[in-house]
Amino acid sequence: MAGGKVERRHSLFPDFNDWFNREFPGLPGWRPATDAHSIPVETTSGDGVYVLRAELPGMDPDNDISITVDDNLITMSAELHEGEEDKKHSEFRYGSFRRTVRLPATIRADDVEASYADGILTIRIPMPEEEETTSVRTIPVKRTAMPGGGTES
Repeated sequence: MAGGKVERRHSLFPDFNDWFNREFPGLPGWRPATDAHSIPVETTSGDGVYVLRAELPGMDPDNDISITVDDNLITMSAELHEGEEDKKHSEFRYGSFRRTVRLPATIRADDVEASYADGILTIRIPMPEEEETTSVRTIPVKRTAMPGGGTES
């Protein structure tokens, strides 16, 4: 695709939303009325913290955004209501927004922090330290009797 920007991927496996949350071919902007819009996200990690940033412009974080943590899944949900004014043209997306992201490990929900500024929701998730497995163990192989009573030479 000439002139298109290449999407950067750092994950080995794409998010389920990437596979199933596509618009119907030939019908731009079509989606079932009950379906929630996907939330664009960006993730980084370092220093034991996983940071998830989500684009949610025009939201009131006190009333419009909710975040749930379940094992190693974090789900962001939001609702943007259309104003009463009469518009001649609008390309804004109104309605329900939802995105679930699978984290690399099970996390403690009490340690997750979220903030919202300039239309960006930032969720900081401290990742549990990996258990070190530094002990090397040699496993002995036992000789067993061959069928018929003999032993292997």
